[in-house]
Amino acid sequence: MFLASAQAELEFRGTVSGDVLDTSGEDDTPQVLEFRNTGKNPYNGDQEALNKGYVIFATACSGCHGHLAEGKLGPALADDYWTYPTNLEDKGLFETIFGGAAGMMGPQQGLLTQDEILHIMSWVRALHTAPEKAKKAVDTFEHKDS
Repeated sequence: MFLASAQAELEFRGTVSGDVLDTSGEDDTPQVLEFRNTGKNPYNGDQEALNKGYVIFATACSGCHGHLAEGKLGPALADDYWTYPTNLEDKGLFETIFGGAAGMMGPQQGLLTQDEILHIMSWVRALHTAPEKAKKAVDTFEHKDS
């Protein structure tokens, strides 16, 4: 007898193209598997994940989005305006980062692991939901050698 899994993976689509994104990969951490089944980032609110997310953001994203996500070449991520309203939800934000967006935002698939994307997303979310935790992540990074 064949038993189906309790949850089927969600379908992820490119923000601009609408094409199905291939999320099968090498970095199937428990958190990535949970996210691909629920569309909810399990790292949200976790200070350790936020700290790691900011470190990754600072090295991979800040060149375009600014040191504190205030916007530079790419749009601000720390304000209430989202170019793509689907980015208000974790699934939509993941689709934009993983699959790319219009303009200069190329797909990060293959450049960042899905787990790293989830960490970045946790810090970006904290800018809106827990600004004190987002600031603590920045302070931890900036004072790590002090």
